[in-house]
Amino acid sequence: MVPLLLVLLLALLLFGAGFALKALWVVAVIVLAVWLLGFVLRSAGAGGKRGRWYRW
Repeated sequence: MVPLLLVLLLALLLFGAGFALKALWVVAVIVLAVWLLGFVLRSAGAGGKRGRWYRW
């Protein structure tokens, strides 16, 4: 009974880690898309030069 519980616990931990990694990949792709859109769609500043679209 104990080995079965350990195997089930291990499967649950691995499933949780896999789900978290997939969620992090989705977040990374969304952030990359927003960064690329901001880079392409940034507004032109004074004198026709393109300004920074971020604040730092």
